[in-house]
Amino acid sequence: MSKRISLFQRSLNTVERVGNALPHPATIFGLLALVVVILSAITAAIGLTATHPGTSETITVRSLLSPEGIRWMFESVEENFVAFPPLGLVLVAMIGIGVAEGSGLITVVIRALVLKAPQRLITMALVAAGVLSHLASEAGYVVLIPLGAVIFHALGRHPIAGLAAAFAGVSGGFGANFLIGSVDPVLAGLTQSAAHIIDPDILISPATNVYFMFVSAIMIIIVGSFVTEKLVEPRLGSYGGKEEAIELERLSAVEKKGMLWSGISVLVVLGLFAITVIPENGLLRVPGESVLRSSFFNGMITAIMIFFLIPGLVYGIITGAIRSDKDGIKQMITSMSHLATYIVLVFFAAQFVYYFNYSHLGLILAIEGAGFLSHIGFTGIPLMLAFIFVSAFINMFMGSASAKWAIMAPVFVPMFMLLGYHPSLTQMVFRVGDSLTNVITPMMSYFALIVAYAEKYDDTYGIGTIISTMLPYSLVFGFVWTLLLIAWMLFGLPVGPDGPLHYPAVP
Repeated sequence: MSKRISLFQRSLNTVERVGNALPHPATIFGLLALVVVILSAITAAIGLTATHPGTSETITVRSLLSPEGIRWMFESVEENFVAFPPLGLVLVAMIGIGVAEGSGLITVVIRALVLKAPQRLITMALVAAGVLSHLASEAGYVVLIPLGAVIFHALGRHPIAGLAAAFAGVSGGFGANFLIGSVDPVLAGLTQSAAHIIDPDILISPATNVYFMFVSAIMIIIVGSFVTEKLVEPRLGSYGGKEEAIELERLSAVEKKGMLWSGISVLVVLGLFAITVIPENGLLRVPGESVLRSSFFNGMITAIMIFFLIPGLVYGIITGAIRSDKDGIKQMITSMSHLATYIVLVFFAAQFVYYFNYSHLGLILAIEGAGFLSHIGFTGIPLMLAFIFVSAFINMFMGSASAKWAIMAPVFVPMFMLLGYHPSLTQMVFRVGDSLTNVITPMMSYFALIVAYAEKYDDTYGIGTIISTMLPYSLVFGFVWTLLLIAWMLFGLPVGPDGPLHYPAVP
């Protein structure tokens, strides 16, 4: 007797089939770029405009089929590709990761982790690591997500389930974390500037959402683990693909010695980072700026490369995997060769994203979407729920959180202040909505990288696989996070030390 499949599972299977029936992701991005070109010409011809809420500037569509647009496309192909942020971040990180992987350090650390850690806590630990990776900006996308797939594969579980758990934690980390991350000062500055339209003296600190973020982090870890083990993993079933799992043999004496010395090197590296960052006169501190605005955080990808490179070299030298500089360089080259699919994807994805930006179509869409909500007239909890929905919807078309908030904050922060809501609450609700669709939007800068990670385990995996796998996280996170926000507002709890719910603050 065949096992009965639920309607929800059949729906996800349909999403996956339809998504994977689409052309190769690189082709899709190329076609989307073509669509933007055509739409820009049509909307420019009909005179589509929007008024920027922050500058009152009239935004008009720039046609990519005009002489100026055609010249720009012809001249900018290389710049679009090279300047696309995820490309450089991944390539730089893989210099260090390649040595750590090629020397065997990553493999032996995973073996040690799997052999010693209680398996029932692996999923929760992986989601939690994803949430914490928000502290290092985009590092989680580059390092943790593929590591999650490797860990699950080594345990005999489906690697895509591990990839999904880490992806959910990393993307959920935007609106949920235990500590202040690199994005918090950026958002707080934008919120404060928008709030000055109503109150020139109001101050918004980077910690303005920390209370709600802390509780949300606990929620993401619990709910993310539940979704992985109860919804995602059962649907994926057992893995029988091409990629072989890491052999989990007991660690040899030389491997243990290599781990010991590589661990010592990690402590040395961290100590050097601390010396250059923590003191006010530290080498990587910007005079007069906080630690979060230091060169260390601005160049976090360099720190990640060093963090993997030094221990990888030490481990390789101790174990004999690296006997000369040629061995280390060979490992770097090998790691780069695995990125061929990703590099091709990025080329087409970059053209699409920059065409969208050049044409102003994304900007106008975001402005009009924000303006629509501002005229609905909702108040209280329904207003905030509508704002979550709009933030999540706009995130499907614009990947950069700071760019979206720069557009939305001048509209929603003053408007909500006039309705009696503190800017900190408005910022927090935006972060919740923006987090919900990060895992299912191809506009997210690292989506192509996630697809490339998945294709390593099965050539048939594509955009449909990722979206159908991540959709349960988006739906369940949305439901539980909404309930948390409703409870927070009903009890009148502050979202942070300087973030009461109401403006002016009321008991």
